[in-house]
This record gives sequence, C-alpha cells and structure tokens, in this order.
Amino acid sequence: MLETLSDVIGLEIYEPRGMFVGTVDEVVIDISAMRATGLYVEQANPVLVDEDVAISIPFGWVRGIGDAVILRTFPEHVGAEGGPPQDAPLSFQR
Repeated sequence: MLETLSDVIGLEIYEPRGMFVGTVDEVVIDISAMRATGLYVEQANPVLVDEDVAISIPFGWVRGIGDAVILRTFPEHVGAEGGPPQDAPLSFQR
C-alpha cells in the first residue's frame, strides 16, 4: 500500500518487543535521491532514549506501516553522551 507523508506523520512507533518508541513528527527525505530515508521522532520514550534526545529511525528498520509503525530492529537504549551502547546497530551510531 502506498502511504502519503500526511498519513505517516502522527503515527505511533513500536519496537519489535512491542514497546512504544515515540510518534512520527517528520519524515526524513533525501532530496537528491527523491526518496524517504527515515522517521524523525522529537520526543522518544525515555525508557529507550535519553531525555531531550531526538532520533531519526532509518526506513530500513521499519517492518510495516499501518495503524502504527512497527520496527524490525531498535537498540536497547540510545544515549546522548558518550556514544551508543555497544549493541546498537552501526547505522544508528554517530
């Protein structure tokens, strides 16, 4: 099914274990390639992401989009300082 940006913005995002990650605030677009590359979350779940840390979830991590966004992978925790935990996928590291 083809989705529009306005259909995706505002959807809740859940990681593979069913834990709420956050709400889609924006869709990240690569203008040169003319394609969406990720989902931007301004205020993520503080259990998964340090407070006041905005994240961009790569589209490759998305399993499906419907009434919510379901991810196929997500790090155990995303921190603001000192880099990501050792088990975070390389695509999420700075």
